[in-house]
Amino acid sequence: MNAARTRQGQKAIKGAIGIGLFFLAWQIGSSLSGVGSYFFPQPGDVFRAFVELWHKGILEAYLLDSLGRYFAGVGLGLLVGLIAALCLGLNKFIARMFTPLVSFFYAIVESAWLPIFVIWFGYGITTILTLLVYVVAFPILYNTLAGIRAFPPTYINAAKSLGGSRLQIITNVILPGLLPNIITGFRVGAGFAFRGLIIAEAIAATSGIGFLIFDGAANQQTDRTIVGMIVMGVLWLVIELFYLKPFEKATIHRWGLVVSAEGRET
Repeated sequence: MNAARTRQGQKAIKGAIGIGLFFLAWQIGSSLSGVGSYFFPQPGDVFRAFVELWHKGILEAYLLDSLGRYFAGVGLGLLVGLIAALCLGLNKFIARMFTPLVSFFYAIVESAWLPIFVIWFGYGITTILTLLVYVVAFPILYNTLAGIRAFPPTYINAAKSLGGSRLQIITNVILPGLLPNIITGFRVGAGFAFRGLIIAEAIAATSGIGFLIFDGAANQQTDRTIVGMIVMGVLWLVIELFYLKPFEKATIHRWGLVVSAEGRET
């Protein structure tokens, strides 16, 4: 336990040093560039913009809007992806029939769909949520169908020979076996959703971190744009640390489906 805490402390120190060196290089580069703050703002300019946005309540409101949209879209996408995966994946014939179609839509990036969604649903929350559901559901569906294709039929045959019903086979054999694929798809989709959220807010919203980034650039307020970029990066780190990793530990880690590099279950 103490050794683990020591390693975590060392990682934190190294990370802090890396961040410090980044800001130092930023300050030196901005000072020596000889261009105005519009082209290359200094860290001090960005910090003042951050304080201004926070004191006016703009940054807090935009942050809450982005978080609400993200978690709503990811939750709906997870639900839709799981339902679709179960409907298509429990029959191998249907799974094979729809796999090329799922692969086709999985390959289409969210930014390609955004203009279509704006035409269909207009500007606003409906377009944003539809985009997030799309980018979360298809990775889950794609990875689940891939898991079904690779699922050993001997497990199902063994369960049948022991007298297991279809429902028991699904709940006790197939779903636990597919859980790593589902979690992988969810994690990929959650990352895609975060990027999709920023793009969607830039086009279809009047608030949010994505709107702040592009609105700052449009109004020649580069310092505000960089504030939005920094907040976006920090926000993703927080989501990964307090949302995605606990989700993984509560599922595949807890049930012993992940093995550490030393060969021990984590």
